[in-house]
Amino acid sequence: MSAAIDEYLAGKDPDATERLLQFRDLVLACGEVDERVHRTEIAWARTRVFAAAFIYSSRLEIALDLRRRIHHPQLREAFPTTKTVITHRLTITSDDQLDGTLTDLLAEAYETVGPGTRAR
Repeated sequence: MSAAIDEYLAGKDPDATERLLQFRDLVLACGEVDERVHRTEIAWARTRVFAAAFIYSSRLEIALDLRRRIHHPQLREAFPTTKTVITHRLTITSDDQLDGTLTDLLAEAYETVGPGTRAR
């Protein structure tokens, strides 16, 4: 793990930290990505950012960019960020919420938004 990730996670809730690392593993399993660690979040991109995560108190907050609106039990809000991309914010409070459905949505984001959306 990089020093930047360690620095981001320093002092954060241990359970939420573990969930973020589990989510990170799911993202990295999608394929080649550019991991961008910022002061307030970690984002993953191919050509374009398709997923991001941050810890808020004891919760893991995830943003997934998709080309369609979805419904999901952990969905907090969904809003358009471009004419063709909708950002979905999900709140993860337990390990079992990092499930196959979320993994499928992450793979969709990687394949459809990650490469960029201008030529599509």
